[in-house]
Amino acid sequence: FLHSLSTTGGHVHYDYVGDFVHYLLKSVMSSPKINPLYPQSERIVEKSTHDFIVVGAGPTGSVIANRLTEIPNWSVLLLESGEEAHIISDVPFLCGAMEFTDYNWGYKSEPQQGFCRGCTGGRMELPSGNVLGGSSIINYMIYVRGNRVDYDRWAAKGNPGWSFDEVFPYFLKFEDAHISRSDEEYHHKGGFLTVSDVPYRTKAAKAYVKAAQEAGHAYTDYNGAQQLGVSYVQGTLRDGGRCSSEKAFLRPIRNRRNVKIQTGSRVEKILIDPQTKRAYGVKYSRRGRIHYAFARKEVIVTAGPLNSPQLLMLSGIGPQEHLQDLDIPVIQNLPVGITMYDHATYPGIVFRLNDSISFNDLATSLSNPSFYLEYMGGKGPITSLGGVEVMTYIRTNVSMDPEPSYPDMELFMIGGSINTDFGVIYRKIFNIPPEIYDKIWRPLEGQYVYSVLPMLVHPKSKGYIKLKSKNPYDAPKFFANYLSDPDNIDVKTFIAAIR
Repeated sequence: FLHSLSTTGGHVHYDYVGDFVHYLLKSVMSSPKINPLYPQSERIVEKSTHDFIVVGAGPTGSVIANRLTEIPNWSVLLLESGEEAHIISDVPFLCGAMEFTDYNWGYKSEPQQGFCRGCTGGRMELPSGNVLGGSSIINYMIYVRGNRVDYDRWAAKGNPGWSFDEVFPYFLKFEDAHISRSDEEYHHKGGFLTVSDVPYRTKAAKAYVKAAQEAGHAYTDYNGAQQLGVSYVQGTLRDGGRCSSEKAFLRPIRNRRNVKIQTGSRVEKILIDPQTKRAYGVKYSRRGRIHYAFARKEVIVTAGPLNSPQLLMLSGIGPQEHLQDLDIPVIQNLPVGITMYDHATYPGIVFRLNDSISFNDLATSLSNPSFYLEYMGGKGPITSLGGVEVMTYIRTNVSMDPEPSYPDMELFMIGGSINTDFGVIYRKIFNIPPEIYDKIWRPLEGQYVYSVLPMLVHPKSKGYIKLKSKNPYDAPKFFANYLSDPDNIDVKTFIAAIR
């Protein structure tokens, strides 16, 4: 159905189809759940007191709520602006479509010179989860730990407790690993978060891994002893479906008496004593009413890389001049939001294949009932992480880092490209306008292809975040500054990786 609509009459119908698909997804996702796992009380309690208040139920907030409530006499209020996710979000292959639902805040970067020239309005989509489970509900489920060197350098800069040897036991503690070719001493079974191989692999992915090894890239467990090399992706999957932070860390504790998990609760301000500078509560909106929650011990902000600095600045913690310009009383002058690194990528490396060994005609594939029957058994094509199949960590010949095992690029091998769904979903993920899609990707429609997306692992270009206004419902402004570092290292690294 989608295939016939998207290809009828030439160059415009895929846009209408895309809007139609997005409308259907939003309708399904916003429908009330018949049997919610987290039933919400409609009793109005405008003021409440707890030991801890956690703002944001994404990957970090979910883990913190889980761990804090291990102490029976500590009470925790977990506030999430979004609602409970629909079961369709569990389907791995649909992860890209999740960005076009209410589960995503829908943020975009601000237009700037020098990058995103191929994006509509010069702006890049910035997916960020607005749902119980946060971005772990809408992401691509690729499980990657930070490099050992990163943690050791954090510790060396004066952050005790953050060296790799100190954080590694906690990675093991939460992990339930089911990975066939792994460094076993770097993994653990029995934790909350299931990490596994992706059950389905295209022949193109298998050929790519073989070719990478022949080109000198060692096969590796990138979450093991050595990150450099090629590997099939490891995913946060359980029985072939998404294992989000909600499923892993909140669902097992939802009936604990000392935790209250409250959805549809938008925190507008952290309450801070201007004299002691101690956070003692939050002001939040729920069901059209203002509520206040007070903390005996701590307020913990885990609202994500965009919303956390926004909330801090709205509460009076941030750059003094910026807050004063918006008539926000300054409680603490701190450089909140002024250093923001984002991992730039490039989606234009596409290879045509002379055989049917990759994904093709995604719309037709998703309408094949047998795929869903396979999925019910935890197998088949739609267990793929949005088409991402292989990871290769490389150190380019322009790297100046003194640590020889430290990569500067990661290459994502995808068993398809932006043309694979006829411009319905993936074109909009990259915010590519129709005229550019028509010129570059439309001629590839119906053909078997694979693509490689290079992504900067350690970008040198620094962006920043500013408030649009003092209104908490105005989205923050993100100035990405991609590829703008004064020594041009990011550009040189991209060129070296592409070559």
